[in-house]
Amino acid sequence: MKLWNEFMSLNRKEQIKHIVVWICVLLFFVFLYFFNQGVDKVSLMDTEGTQFERATVVEIISESRDESGQQLGTQVVNVELKSGDYAGEIVEATNIDSYLYGADCQVGTDVIVQVSEYDGSFSASVYNYDRTNTLFMIVAFFLICLVMIGKRKGLTSAISLIFTFICIIYLYLPMLYLGFSPFLGAVIVTIITTLMTMYLIGGFSMKTYCSIIGTVCGVVVAGLFAALCGMFTNINGYNVEDIESLIYIGQSVPLDVSGLLFSAILIASLGAVVDMSMSIATTLEELVYHNPNISRAILFKSGIKIGGDMMGTMSNTLILAFVGSSLSTLMIYYAYNIPFLQMINSYDIGIEIIQGISGSLGVIMTVPFVSFVSSVFMTKKAKKDVIKTR
Repeated sequence: MKLWNEFMSLNRKEQIKHIVVWICVLLFFVFLYFFNQGVDKVSLMDTEGTQFERATVVEIISESRDESGQQLGTQVVNVELKSGDYAGEIVEATNIDSYLYGADCQVGTDVIVQVSEYDGSFSASVYNYDRTNTLFMIVAFFLICLVMIGKRKGLTSAISLIFTFICIIYLYLPMLYLGFSPFLGAVIVTIITTLMTMYLIGGFSMKTYCSIIGTVCGVVVAGLFAALCGMFTNINGYNVEDIESLIYIGQSVPLDVSGLLFSAILIASLGAVVDMSMSIATTLEELVYHNPNISRAILFKSGIKIGGDMMGTMSNTLILAFVGSSLSTLMIYYAYNIPFLQMINSYDIGIEIIQGISGSLGVIMTVPFVSFVSSVFMTKKAKKDVIKTR
């Protein structure tokens, strides 16, 4: 209701602008729907007669445990299927003890069961714990906290997050699957999500326009620098951990495997760059508001100084994020006492260094980009506003 009252308080020109934006968003969703209808996924494995269904363990038929109660070997359990064609039926399922698959089944444990039927024979095995409801609750809790604490800004942040997720799943991934350039796909998604995020945060304002330009420039610089580093270090998309699976996919669909690594860097650096860009643009707009006669040079220097204080923590955040994602690899290298030359020249470490430095460089270069754009356009607008008031 409050948002509606604010909308009605706007002048007709502003109302039309907002209406046009949401019509464009609606048309974009329509486009995504028809775009995804044209994606004909090639079946990479034979899944005929195989389904994954929700189930609950109702009986332990046989198992083996050690003195501490730890499961050993294979369990045989009865489960009641909760979904699918056999919902309500109780079937026997095997549960293999594994770190990645299976579950420590007790009576009442909710699990996901792989059900297979072939030539009249029926079999079932425990795939994993059923985490569906728990994960949805975690996401819901996060969004509720975001809205309750952030109020209106929290709501717009939640909408922006959902919009970005939709763009990644229903635009970026299908584009890659259809053979589009990963770099081009990442740039397109970056621009679209930046436009929506900045609009939700800043509306129709000069800081929004300046931060959009600064964000796109910073992210593109990060991607180009990463590609350049990959060329000089002989590292490309074929040196990632999942390369065998990606090559297998590439044999059936026109997936450009080599460009995946560097397009991922664009996507990964987007959040930090958006934060940096909007923060600087907002601060500079406030400076212009309190001093409309401020010169471009002084405003630009102010932007650089403000960004300089921010980029240290922001770059550190990106570096730590990439280090955290490769912590298991670092632990293995440390435990096996891998020589420095072997470690530093491994693909894993090289990729993490390129990702961390490229993302941080994108944040750093956003500072002069958004400072320059803001110093030009915000001072022009301030002078026009002063002339109008005279």
